[in-house]
Amino acid sequence: MRLNRMLLATPLVVVALVIQVSVLARLHLPGAVPDLMLLTVVALALVYGHVGGCLVGFGAGLLSDLAPPADHAAGRYALVLCVIGYLVGLARPENGRLKSATGPMAVVVAAAIGSTLLYASVGALVGDTAARHVGLGGLLFTAAVYDLLLAPFVVPGLMALARRVENDPLAEANSAKAADVSSGWLASGTGLRIGGQRGGLRVKAAKARMARAGRIKGVKRL
Repeated sequence: MRLNRMLLATPLVVVALVIQVSVLARLHLPGAVPDLMLLTVVALALVYGHVGGCLVGFGAGLLSDLAPPADHAAGRYALVLCVIGYLVGLARPENGRLKSATGPMAVVVAAAIGSTLLYASVGALVGDTAARHVGLGGLLFTAAVYDLLLAPFVVPGLMALARRVENDPLAEANSAKAADVSSGWLASGTGLRIGGQRGGLRVKAAKARMARAGRIKGVKRL
């Protein structure tokens, strides 16, 4: 993972964790809790790809496992966000640009449901059955709704910031290619015009020389 990515992802994850623990966890909403850490990982994975998303997810999850008041085994949420970051990174578009907001919103819903299911599954493997008592169906629904409502205020801004720091080489290449195409169109159009003007000038010059030659020949014949 490159240095500029680490320098951006680290403060973003820390700020997201502080807001998650100090604000969102204290709202006491029914069902799940809006997961700002998950949205941060999703936004960065959509820009960095599957490798960067996997690393960011692991670091964010491990930080969440160690931060108080964590009540689960360390490494559990790190595994969840690591897998989610990897899978979301696979959904990153090839050109690095998203054509509409439908794709990211669908990714957010899938990530919210997938992270809840994976967290509950890992908990069941280690003997944590809290999800059964709370109700897994309610957790899945509320997690998807809360994260979907919070996503428009988080994901686009973080993606734009990540692209700015990343300098988005794919986008620059695309814009440079577009500029080359545009300049090519302009150059070809200018060349045609210039060529037409030069051809016209050559024709006029040739006619003038022929006229002068005719006058000279006429004088000699006289």
